Amino acid sequence: MSEIKIGRMVMGVCSTNCYFLYRDGEKECIVVDPADQGRSIYGALNRNGFRVAAILLTHGHFDHIWGLDELKNAVNAAAEADGLEPVKVYAMEAEKELLRDAHKNVSEQAGRPCITSADVYLKDGQELTLAGMQCKVIATPGHTVGGCCYYFEEAGFLVAGDTLFAESVGRTDFPTGSMSTLVRSIKDKLFVLPDDTKVYPGHGESTTIAHEKEYNSFLG
Repeated sequence: MSEIKIGRMVMGVCSTNCYFLYRDGEKECIVVDPADQGRSIYGALNRNGFRVAAILLTHGHFDHIWGLDELKNAVNAAAEADGLEPVKVYAMEAEKELLRDAHKNVSEQAGRPCITSADVYLKDGQELTLAGMQCKVIATPGHTVGGCCYYFEEAGFLVAGDTLFAESVGRTDFPTGSMSTLVRSIKDKLFVLPDDTKVYPGHGESTTIAHEKEYNSFLG
């Protein structure tokens, strides 16, 4: 089986990382956190021969969802024309209310109110197989009540959203945030992963679990 690859597009006013995952040589991909400009995301992937098979959300803040509906609509228009199944959006069950509330997801305060929803709501520990790739859903509340990470064990990497950054953690002063809950989530759920696990955060550059155990001052 071919290797799982990950690509990144940095989008929007918050320089949010929108990731796409695919098997080397394959056309189907998974998009994680369509941060903004959904049509641009679709166009870039389409020009490079990719078809979006699923969209995953790590959480529902505005800078991770502003491009969602545009991307989904563009993908589904193409899918209908080709006689394919519509794409589905996945998010944690606990994030449903935040996705539907422009105040709680901070889009209202950011000047561009946005509400949306997922097609499939997930539970902690659930295993997904999408576009020929398997991942485990890890609930990591703290940044938001329904924040989560996606662990691709075969590839040895974690898509972490705004839970864990390189030598930092997600802010917790927005609605449903809690610093004590976030620290507990990271220590109990993420620091048990192999030390060499590559971490791809929602903002900034990648890191590893080993590096964060040693150098992340928020988690000492």
